[in-house]
Amino acid sequence: MIIWINGSFGSGKTSISNQLNKRLKNSYIYDPEEVGFFIRDNIPSTLKNYDFQDFHLWREFNYKMLSYIESNYKGIIIVPMTIIKKQYFDEIIGRLVSDGILVKHFTLLASKDTLIDRLTSRGDGKNSWVIARVDKCIEALNDEYFKEHIITDEKTAEEVTAIIIKMID
Repeated sequence: MIIWINGSFGSGKTSISNQLNKRLKNSYIYDPEEVGFFIRDNIPSTLKNYDFQDFHLWREFNYKMLSYIESNYKGIIIVPMTIIKKQYFDEIIGRLVSDGILVKHFTLLASKDTLIDRLTSRGDGKNSWVIARVDKCIEALNDEYFKEHIITDEKTAEEVTAIIIKMID
């Protein structure tokens, strides 16, 4: 099984993923962002773009890697990653589901004020790339397409983790 934790930057994806990893035996955190960093660091500057998710290679690699891990690992794969474009969601998560892989997808939602407070408290500046994308994330992820939604504003990481564990049982 794959548990995909989606949400805006500052919604708690990393904290929740770490909590899930502690509470679920035989679980592993797979971070698709690392693939993006690899791509960005290993191509000529003229080929770089604003968002590594826009590289088809990033989406294809993550689909194939998750498929490989799921086929060969006898445990739960936890994936903390923001995906706000339906096409990209379908190219990774949709394909995994089409292949018969069980993917439980959760989107963590919070108000803009909560997200910005969390991001600035972790050191992101007011003009940072992640804060600049908060509005776009909120708008996209509130869509029914990205259900299951979990509102995190007034919840601790432990409470959200408990909700997810209950929903996957």
